[in-house]
Amino acid sequence: MINTFNLLFRDAPLFLAVIDDKFVCREINLIWREHLGLTTAAASTTNTIPLEKLFDFENDSTLIDEIKQVMHQDNMISGRPTTLSVENGSAKPIHEGLLSAWRIQQAQDKQASALLVFTETTEYNRTINKLNRLQTTHELILNAVGDGIYGVDAKGNTTFVNEAATQILGWRSDDVIGKSLHAIHHHSYPDGTPYPSSECPIYAAFTDGKVHQGDDEFFWHTDGTSVPVEYISTPIREDNKLKGAVVVFRDITERNKSKKQREEAYDQIKALKDLLERERDYLRDEINVTINFGEIIGESQALKRTLAQIEAVAKTPTSVLILGESGVGKEMVARAIHANSPRMDKPLVKVNCASIPKNLFESEFFGHVRGSFTGAHRDRIGRLHLAAGGTLFLDEIGEIPLDLQGKLLRALQEHEFERVGDDKTIKVDVRIIAATNRDLKAEVAVGRFREDLYYRLSVFPIEVPPLRERCKDIGSLAIQFLDNVCKEQGRETLTLTRQQIDSLSNYSWPGNIRELKNVIERAVILTKGNRLRLDIAMPNDKETMNSSNSSAPVAADDGAFVSDAIFREKEKENLVSVLRYTKWRISGTDGAAELLGIKPSTLTYRMKVFGIKQSDYT
Repeated sequence: MINTFNLLFRDAPLFLAVIDDKFVCREINLIWREHLGLTTAAASTTNTIPLEKLFDFENDSTLIDEIKQVMHQDNMISGRPTTLSVENGSAKPIHEGLLSAWRIQQAQDKQASALLVFTETTEYNRTINKLNRLQTTHELILNAVGDGIYGVDAKGNTTFVNEAATQILGWRSDDVIGKSLHAIHHHSYPDGTPYPSSECPIYAAFTDGKVHQGDDEFFWHTDGTSVPVEYISTPIREDNKLKGAVVVFRDITERNKSKKQREEAYDQIKALKDLLERERDYLRDEINVTINFGEIIGESQALKRTLAQIEAVAKTPTSVLILGESGVGKEMVARAIHANSPRMDKPLVKVNCASIPKNLFESEFFGHVRGSFTGAHRDRIGRLHLAAGGTLFLDEIGEIPLDLQGKLLRALQEHEFERVGDDKTIKVDVRIIAATNRDLKAEVAVGRFREDLYYRLSVFPIEVPPLRERCKDIGSLAIQFLDNVCKEQGRETLTLTRQQIDSLSNYSWPGNIRELKNVIERAVILTKGNRLRLDIAMPNDKETMNSSNSSAPVAADDGAFVSDAIFREKEKENLVSVLRYTKWRISGTDGAAELLGIKPSTLTYRMKVFGIKQSDYT
C-alpha cells in the first residue's frame, strides 16, 4: 500500500512536496525534481532542499509566512496564486499556478509535516490572456474606426454595429441588432420617395457576391433627417457560401459643404485673379514713393487749417475735392484722408486722368473683357473695380474729356458699372477723392466740365496752400528731403545752414513742394564735399525771388521806369487779352497758357491773384 502511494506521489502530474517542521523538503516528486534540475539518483539528497528553493519568495514575500502558519497553526492554503522559483539567469520558462497546502501528521510521528500541491496554470493563463487580448483588440479596432460599420446576415438583418455608426446615425446596437438594416437606414430617398430593398446596392452584395459602393446616397438618422454618406458593401463568405455582408460608411456632410464652398471660392478666385494681378502692378508703381509721401510735414497756420479739414472729413464716406497748384501735395492729402478713414485697410487706387488716352478711358476706369476691341487679348480689371471697398483717387480730374464725364458720373452715382464688352453689371462700394489744379467752376461756366459731376465731386472741397504761403514749413521740408535724398544716394548726411534755409524761404517756389524736393536733390548731386552746394542748385530766375515783397520799380533797357502797380495792371490786361483770344481756354493746344509760354497751373494762380473771372468780362 505504501509503495503504491509512493508511486502515485512520485509520478503525479502535479507538483508535490513534503516539508518538515524545519521547512526542509523531505519528499518531492519527479516533475518538481525535473524543474529543479535534480536527477532521479539525487532523490536521497532532497532532504537538503530548503523551502526557499521551491518558490519565488522574492516576488511573493508573504507566502513563506502563510506556509509557516500551515505548519504551526494548522491553517490551510487552497488555490493560492504563486510562482515556482527559477535560478537567476536561467532560461527556463516561468511556471505560474495555484498552491494548496495542509498539515499532515501520522499517529506514530512526533513531528508534523506539510504537503504542498502546486497546480501549474501557465499555459492555461497564457491561452486565456491571449483570447482576452484578441477580443479586446478586435473590439478596440472595431470601435476606434472613424467610419460606421454594420454587419448584416443573408436576410439583411443587422448582426453587429460599432460606436462610430451610432455616433453618425444615432441608432444604438439594441435598436438595430436582428432588424432589417435597409428598413431602418435606407428605406427612402431624401425627398421621401420609397427606396425598395430590391434596388439596394447593400443587399445586392450578399445576393450576387460582388462588392458594391456608392457616394451619393443617404442614410436616415434617428431624428428623422437624412445624412449624405458614401459606403462600400462587401460580401461575407463561409465555406464558399454567402453569409451576409459588412457595410462600411462615412458621413460626407462636411465634404459636400466643403465642395460647395470650394466651387463658390473658385468663382471668387477666378474673379479676383486679375484683380490681384492688377493690384500687384499698381503697387509696383507705388513702391517708388518716398518714406514721407504719406506724411504731411509742417506747422504753419495755412497747413494747420488744411489738416483740420482732413481730420474732419476722413472718418466720413463723403466725396472730397482737393484743390491747389501743381506740386503742393494734393496726392499726399488724399493719402492722409484714406489713412485716417475706416477704409484704411482697403486699397487706395490712384488714376491720373491726364495720362489716360481718350480711347482707353473706359477700359482704364471700368475694365474690359477679352475680345471687346482690337488689342483686348485678355480680361482686364478696371481701376474702379480695383478700388472696391477702398478709395479711388482721381488726380487731375479736370482733364477728363467732356463726352466721357457722363459715364464716370453714372458709375459714381449708382455705384455700379459694366466692363467694356460685357453686359454684366458690377456693383462696387468706393469712396471718391478727386484733385485738380484747375478752377472747375470756371470750367463749368465755359462748358468744359459737367456741372452735375462737379457737384458730385465737390461735396467737401479742401484748398491746399501753395508753398509760398507756408514759409514757416520750408525749412522742415528741406531738412527732411535732404535726409531722404542722402539715404537714397548712399552718402553721409548733409546739413542746411541757417543762411541756406533763409535763402529757401525767400524764394517764391512756383513749382511748390515738388520744386523744393528737386532743388534739394540737385544740390546733393552737385555737392562734392561736406558743404551742401545749394547756391548752384537754386533756380537762376532772380525775378521770382521776393517778388511778393518787392515794390521797387523795374528798369527797362532804355532807362524808363514804371511803377509796380502799373506793371501789374499791364500784366492783368495782357492775361485778359489772351484769355479772350482763346475763348477762356487755359490749357491744351493753342490754349492761353501755351500762348503765354507758362504752365496752366501758373496761369490759374495768376488769375486768382488778379481776381480775373470770366463772368466779369462776358
